[in-house]
Amino acid sequence: MASDSGNNMDREIILADFQACTGIDNIAEAIALLELNNWDLVAAINGVIPQENGILPSEASGASRLGADSHQPAAAPLASTSSSSSPLHSSSSSTSTSAVCPPAESPRPSRMLSFRVEYRQRSVEVVLEESGTVGEIKQILQTELQVPVSKMQLKGWKTGGVSDTTVLSSLHLPKHNSLYILTPDIAPTASSSQSSGLQESQHDSFLLIVSHHEAQRDYSLNFPGGRTIQEVKRNVSDLTNIPVRHQQWEGWPASAPNDSVTLAASGISHPCHHLSVSRRPASADSQEAPEESTDVHMQSDSEVEDFEDVCEFGDEGDMFVTQPSGSSKRPLIPDRAENEGDALLHFTAEFTSRYGEEHPVFFVGSLEAAFQEAFYGRARDRKLLSIYLHHDSSVLANVFCSQTLCADTVVSCLGQNFVTWAWDVTKEANRARLLTMCTRLFGSGLAQTLRSFEADRFPLLLVAMGKRASSEVLHIIQGNSTVDEQQEDSRDEDEREARELVKREQDEAYRLSLEADRKKREALEKEEAALSLQEQMRKEQEEEREAIRLSLEQTLPTEPKEDSKEPVSKLRVRTPSGEFLERRFLGSCRLQVLFHFMASKGFPLEQYKLLTTFPRRNITQLDPLCTFLEAKLFPQETLFLEAKD
Repeated sequence: MASDSGNNMDREIILADFQACTGIDNIAEAIALLELNNWDLVAAINGVIPQENGILPSEASGASRLGADSHQPAAAPLASTSSSSSPLHSSSSSTSTSAVCPPAESPRPSRMLSFRVEYRQRSVEVVLEESGTVGEIKQILQTELQVPVSKMQLKGWKTGGVSDTTVLSSLHLPKHNSLYILTPDIAPTASSSQSSGLQESQHDSFLLIVSHHEAQRDYSLNFPGGRTIQEVKRNVSDLTNIPVRHQQWEGWPASAPNDSVTLAASGISHPCHHLSVSRRPASADSQEAPEESTDVHMQSDSEVEDFEDVCEFGDEGDMFVTQPSGSSKRPLIPDRAENEGDALLHFTAEFTSRYGEEHPVFFVGSLEAAFQEAFYGRARDRKLLSIYLHHDSSVLANVFCSQTLCADTVVSCLGQNFVTWAWDVTKEANRARLLTMCTRLFGSGLAQTLRSFEADRFPLLLVAMGKRASSEVLHIIQGNSTVDEQQEDSRDEDEREARELVKREQDEAYRLSLEADRKKREALEKEEAALSLQEQMRKEQEEEREAIRLSLEQTLPTEPKEDSKEPVSKLRVRTPSGEFLERRFLGSCRLQVLFHFMASKGFPLEQYKLLTTFPRRNITQLDPLCTFLEAKLFPQETLFLEAKD
């Protein structure tokens, strides 16, 4: 019982000392750590506060006391002062505590060092404790760069004699350091250069020369390597007015899987690549969108609901006052014509019988089809849309048709610049059908405007323009207009188009000027980048040569003294500049030492050769393992350097 109580007392003292040294306030945690070390106080402290050399900081000052109390040498490590079989006794607990636990300061943590390591085009950041070694840095770099440690020369140390086992703390390094790697035995691999080239090409500029067949012109477009083929096609669509779905290309590489790949990964030529674009044939376009054209005709021929809605407008107040005609003329369009194509054929035939063969060419088909013919064709083939609306009850109909609409100048102008569609609104059903079509294509505003015209203000000629999804009626010419007025309107329109053409030409010239400036700027930037790259490569080569020279200089043996007991050969070498290099070598040294000496002075044997004066011999062709005595360079010899051819 007394023994158990004594052990408990010892453990309480050890526990108190352990908490005092480590600063651990949690008793359960402190007991668990002591239990792991079999209540060995020093071992437990070392487990919580590890030291670099196994000696506590206080041992230098308390070595005498520790040695006296524990009967151990003053500088012995902690492991030698502890016992693994029994806990410390109370007689030595207080002394050990005073030796291992500094009362005023805590152990200094190991300092962290940062290294920025440059290798070819890469830069790697390495952070390591000061207690680490140079070899550990190389191990980290091997993982990052895939370069074997045996092939790696880590350069940039402030002091010489650094090996893989050198501890960083012994070099007294600053917190931030810069190093570089030399790998003379390793050439850049194809895969690494290929991947790095692909990453760099993402930022390169690609010049695409796109030939537009229909317009017979070329576009020079600059795009970064990260731009996709789809984005290029969208930009070309804005220039050529050819939608992406209708574009037909030549020149894209077969290696490009789809339009989502970037230019850098598509396999096109750099920096310039030629392409050509054209619109797909009409047969291909009609096959791509059969539903759209079918839907248009179905709407125009069988839109019953719209037809009934427009008829309701007529019930509120007739837009056209139908007056009985005294003539026996047949209507231009029969009442409730089912097919618009047949209705326009009948209109053309009846109009010809009334006013003769000289008249505008009327489009045969629905208004939607005329709309598409005018606005959905190729850019160079697009025209304005003119809509002629006839009413037999108007007294102006015959005069307008015979003197204005069928005039040579008007017929010629309409034939060259317009798609002309006609309709007869004399019958109520045909009037309602027209309102339905106009509402669908131009909006309800035009229908309301037509509704406000009375019969005696007919006929009407509507001039509309559009660009696919958007369209508008620019002008409504009434039946009391004359040819002179039409010609004046045509002149105004020509002047407007001429002004727009000048503006477009100015915009194009400004765009070309900006493009030329951009090309000059990019060429200058490329030239500066090339010069910078050349300068960087030159510096790397100089650094590599200097590193090799220093490495050879370190391998040279010590120069023997003149009074050496061994045979000494004294050599005097004349350089191409006229200077002399003098050095002594042991006669037993091999010629390889002489070759290393010359390379360390900046004269590698790959570029120079060593010659004797008389008889003339080329020393560099001798066996490098041959000694100075065997080469007959003893006791002295004068050599001269000569550049190789």
